[in-house]
Amino acid sequence: MPTLESVRGRAAAFAALITVTAVCAGDAAARSFPFGSGTRSVNDLGNQFVPFHAKLWDLLHGRGDGGLLLNWQSGYGTAFLPDLGTYLTSPFALLVGLFPRDRIDLAVYVITVLKMAAAGAAMAWLLLASVRERRDSEPGHFAPPWWAAGVLGATYALCGWSVIEASYNPMWLDGLIGLPLLCLVGEWVRAGRRPVLGPLVVALVWVANFYTAYMATLGAALVLCVQLLLAREPVRARLRVLLRGAATVLLGIGLAAPVLLPVVMGTRHAYPGWRTEFERAAWSEVFARALPATYDFFTPAVFLGGGALLLAAALPFNRAVPGRERLAWAGLAGAVALSLQWGPTHLVWHAFATPNGSPFRQTFVLSGLLVIAAWRCLAYGWPGRRALLGGTGALVALGLVAATGAPTGRRALALFACGLVAAVAALLVIRLPGAARAPRRRYAAVAALLLVGGLVGQAAATTAYADRARLKRLDHYPTWDAAHDRRAAAVADADAWPRYRTDPGRTQITANDPLLLGGQGASYYSSHTPEVLTRTLGALGAGWTSNGRAVQSLDNPVVDAVFAVGARLRTEEGGAPAGAPAGAPELSRADVPPLVTVRPPTNALPQYGGSPFRNQELLLGSRVYSSPLAGACPAGREVFLWAPHYYGTARLGDAPPVMLRGDKPRWRAAVTSLGIAERAGERVTFDREAPSARTVACLDRSRLAAAVDRMKQTGAVSVRVTDDGVRAQLPPGSTGTAVVAAPRIAGWSCAGRPADSYLGLVSVPLDPDGSTTSVDCSFRPPGLRSGAAAGGVSLLVLLGVAALSVRRRRRERPGPRGLLAPGGTAPELLPSVEPAP
Repeated sequence: MPTLESVRGRAAAFAALITVTAVCAGDAAARSFPFGSGTRSVNDLGNQFVPFHAKLWDLLHGRGDGGLLLNWQSGYGTAFLPDLGTYLTSPFALLVGLFPRDRIDLAVYVITVLKMAAAGAAMAWLLLASVRERRDSEPGHFAPPWWAAGVLGATYALCGWSVIEASYNPMWLDGLIGLPLLCLVGEWVRAGRRPVLGPLVVALVWVANFYTAYMATLGAALVLCVQLLLAREPVRARLRVLLRGAATVLLGIGLAAPVLLPVVMGTRHAYPGWRTEFERAAWSEVFARALPATYDFFTPAVFLGGGALLLAAALPFNRAVPGRERLAWAGLAGAVALSLQWGPTHLVWHAFATPNGSPFRQTFVLSGLLVIAAWRCLAYGWPGRRALLGGTGALVALGLVAATGAPTGRRALALFACGLVAAVAALLVIRLPGAARAPRRRYAAVAALLLVGGLVGQAAATTAYADRARLKRLDHYPTWDAAHDRRAAAVADADAWPRYRTDPGRTQITANDPLLLGGQGASYYSSHTPEVLTRTLGALGAGWTSNGRAVQSLDNPVVDAVFAVGARLRTEEGGAPAGAPAGAPELSRADVPPLVTVRPPTNALPQYGGSPFRNQELLLGSRVYSSPLAGACPAGREVFLWAPHYYGTARLGDAPPVMLRGDKPRWRAAVTSLGIAERAGERVTFDREAPSARTVACLDRSRLAAAVDRMKQTGAVSVRVTDDGVRAQLPPGSTGTAVVAAPRIAGWSCAGRPADSYLGLVSVPLDPDGSTTSVDCSFRPPGLRSGAAAGGVSLLVLLGVAALSVRRRRRERPGPRGLLAPGGTAPELLPSVEPAP
């Protein structure tokens, strides 16, 4: 007879196999990467997650600039630990190191599919955990077969939220894995088992992705509460379980604190982006999203394969299940479904902040609860005709309402009907012999084939439909190709960090090109984009998207001089590198000051004003711009335009037009060069109505060169950067203020005290007698020290719990009894589900 552990392993493997098959089949049908030419890098997948995984690849291979604490490549120097904890601390992320760097897209795809498979395996394992409880209390009870747990586990992994929403937000998939794992911890808490492993699992889930872990923890807590509500133990015993569960969760979160607190603090210091208000979805559209092959960005993706949905719908009608259980599990699923649509509970699910996009991110919890409800419907035997008739009627009614919803099409209705017919047929076939508690294997095989076929067909079709729909509705980015190779090679050839920075270019492939292609630029897009960075570069005329969260590279010679950008890649609009016919990139080089410069003594710190050109001069320390006379710049001057809210083209005289992308407030156009004035009197014209907010300035390159020479003469004679700071030697007799060409984000300290800010950059006051000969600044992300302290205390507590657990087991262990397990009982076995043939 197979052991419980072996049966669980078999079900988990079956769930993983079904999941991988369905996802890959759907992507192949859509000819999406890696099975076709269509890119899957839509929205933040291509703009954030792929570049961040490329950064992780660099760290794992000892490459890149910076380390776990400080990222020198993005935003002229930003904290990396908050990004690591938000995007890259899943254990699956480490697999990226096994792939070649130019196959980073494939690495992220494989990680995504493996996460889905792991979620299905974890759910299948969890479902079979209830077998132990009922087997011990009710000998000879009906035990659903392992393959049923595998099918339901795969159904959970292939829910609409997973294949439609989380497939391009792979960090969310850690929450999909986390929900069944945390529910399993709840099983251990109820039984008083694994007091050490439980907190470790909680810590792993919270470290992997704290955001969805929070939602998964709420879901697991609800499951535990329902189990305790249905338990037969005294109230005091149930309260002890709740306290034990709370202590387990708090201890696990404490162990994760070294990662969690820097993430929280990084969020506090981030640019606010934009705020949104919750709007509930129409119920017809909610029901429509329960069907396969539907897509909409602002409604919950509640699709669940026909078998699980039928069983969950049949639970209230299944009289074999005790009434209290039917009411509790069906009521829990219904209450959570309603909570998606109510503002206060919506805020609770999302940690009291409405998401900027995809507002129903907690939907995976509802999917998990529906799968658990489906399993409870099987716990007392295969549902009879009455239950199937009731469940089928409920789903038919759902389909009729869904047919009125906007996302529903004929394909969705046809797939829904086929899946429902397959599920009903499977549950009828398995009862044909008339012995529902022990169906013959051939009927079980037919039933399993019908359920698996219906699930794979619906999930694959939904995956393919979503692949195509996302490309039409969301921004998308190319998979790594020859253009990436050329850009990355050009940046690597020019790189001389820290002598100067190399910017991968203003015409970007993603908003995180420095991470993806190399170099050290201003571009940076993250949930933790520092407010200091956005406001400082905004004052200098930088452009952005995502309402300030995605700061763009600023192609401006004055700003390049201030931030020591000595090499810059320039490409043609549209992404192909400019230059030779063979596609050789064009590199622009400039003589720039060192990374650390010295500003002369001043009585008062300067402050930014409203003009980016005057702000640039203020930070540079020299006047290099002049205002146009009679609306035109003198011949030989470079003409720059500042029109932050203009969307359209501008041109200088007969020069080629230049595109500006400003769309207040989400997009902002950068200060842009329109070219060199060939003759006096050339004016700036626009292809649309001229913007009211605009400024034209004329750059004198000779003045800029003179200013750079002065900064070089007084700047650092040597600079050394590390993974957590910068050290520089200054010329003898330096006075005034030493300025590091990096934004003064929270966490910088110099000479043992918090660093000063000079117009938004890290600065250090020098001794007035000229005795300061060096600058030593280090960076520690806010929250790291307190997080490490909390983690250390939690670890000590866990070690104490482990010691007490070992001591208790030794005290309770009887003497040896031959080959029998402790206590003289035989090893636990799972009763056979089916009779021998």
